[in-house]
Amino acid sequence: MRVAVVDAGGANLGSVVVALQRLGVQPELTIDAAVLQASDRVILPGVSTAATVMRRLRELGLVDALRGLRTPLLGVCVGMQLLFEHSAEDDTPCLGLLPGRVSRLREDEGVRVPHMGWNMLTAVRPSPLVAGIDDGAQAYFVHSYAAPVTDDCVLACTHGEAFAAVVQRGNVAGAQFHPERSADVGARLLRNFVENGL
Repeated sequence: MRVAVVDAGGANLGSVVVALQRLGVQPELTIDAAVLQASDRVILPGVSTAATVMRRLRELGLVDALRGLRTPLLGVCVGMQLLFEHSAEDDTPCLGLLPGRVSRLREDEGVRVPHMGWNMLTAVRPSPLVAGIDDGAQAYFVHSYAAPVTDDCVLACTHGEAFAAVVQRGNVAGAQFHPERSADVGARLLRNFVENGL
């Protein structure tokens, strides 16, 4: 099993690699389009702004490679947001692999943005990606922008408003929470992705 992790410059790269190593997977950190195309699984992490990560992907010549993947692709945090058509963060055109637009979470009384910490996941529909993750399980989030709950949503979360916590359509999936920081829930999601695909 060849697992590639895209070096998109995010601060969570190391922790994603370590989380995979804990599962017995030796991922390949790469900026090479040919490596992505030859891999069995591809993970796109991101901790930065949508514009910053998209700019890096364009500079590395990886946008078309990611758009053309036929193997399972998992976006994490900003990496998930980039799977959509557009992000309101810096008015950024994204990869367009999933329909929809990413919006800023709304602040309200008792609702702080960024959304940071553990929060409950709500099952929306089944997917091999979330097999074994119970409705009501908790995951760890750090984000100010989020994708809407659409037909592609597998797990939702609520922070003032409902948003997509896990999405999947065909070979493309994403987790808004940080699986590498979400204990057993995160480990299960990563194991499902590596072992079962989408």
